[in-house]
Amino acid sequence: MSIIDNFEKLLAGGQDNALLRYSLGNGYLKAGDAATAVQHLQRALAHDHAYSAAWKLLGKALAEAGDAPAAMAAYRTGIEVAEHKGDKQAAKEMQVFLKRLEKAQAG
Repeated sequence: MSIIDNFEKLLAGGQDNALLRYSLGNGYLKAGDAATAVQHLQRALAHDHAYSAAWKLLGKALAEAGDAPAAMAAYRTGIEVAEHKGDKQAAKEMQVFLKRLEKAQAG
């Protein structure tokens, strides 16, 4: 049984929270299923809008799913959230990822 299976079992058993959804999103992204990762990360953020790591991973998942505009929007929101929380490292990382995407889109 994979880690994704274990997390899905917890979800099916009625547990649904930001950390579980983040973990599922991370697992699916590592498994190459960016679209499913996006769904779980969006649910993680519905549970906790201020979850900086989930914003960062959502941006990555959206980029891997081929939706650069949505990825850039996720990073922008994530940067605002992280700065508001004082999570400077996450904000810096997302700024780097955002700049890379903007550069790729420009040319």
